[in-house]
Amino acid sequence: MRLLVVEDDPRLSEVLVRGLREEHYAVDAVRDGQSALYQLAISNYDGVVLDVMIPPPNGFEVCRQMRASRLATPVLMLTARDAVDDRIHGLDSGADDYLVKPFAFEELLARIRALLRRTPSVAAPTLQVGDLTIDTAGHRVFRGDEEIVLTSKEYALLEYLARNAGRVISRAEIAEHVWDEHFDPFSNVIEVYVNRLRRKIDRVEPHRIVTRRNEGYMLRPDSV
Repeated sequence: MRLLVVEDDPRLSEVLVRGLREEHYAVDAVRDGQSALYQLAISNYDGVVLDVMIPPPNGFEVCRQMRASRLATPVLMLTARDAVDDRIHGLDSGADDYLVKPFAFEELLARIRALLRRTPSVAAPTLQVGDLTIDTAGHRVFRGDEEIVLTSKEYALLEYLARNAGRVISRAEIAEHVWDEHFDPFSNVIEVYVNRLRRKIDRVEPHRIVTRRNEGYMLRPDSV
């Protein structure tokens, strides 16, 4: 899952980005409203963590413009303001949830997970693809009864393939949701990670990870 963090406090932004990446999210970060709108126009995000008090346009206006352009990406709004009127203003601007600073990082993670679950393709807390089980809350993976230990990026790639099981996913789509804006489209990093997953996931039959030449990759359920 790929998130956009919009926060003008450098220290808080760094903490958010580092913490979210440790939780297997791909994260881009900007510090003002104009940059946020630009990123939202050129990239496909699964969620936005949006501070209210950012350089113009502020978080309320960014959210309004997102909804006016029919961008339905879930938005978690952050602010130091805790007045009822401000919370109402944020929700009326199109935010999906509202978190007042200071906050516990664990609560931020829980609220992000709750927002992402509202998206149909992200709803299931456990993904089952044949004998492959993915616990999306605990970030644990099992093939049958055997637990498979994955790195953060291996897990993120596998979860994205599992959420789209039975469908061929292009390199561009994988890069869009699993990597951040620093991804080099000319590198072979996706192929490297797919091969790593194969060595861990597909040591037994049936092989789950399928390559479609010039098309992309698919996690194959039993019915395909």
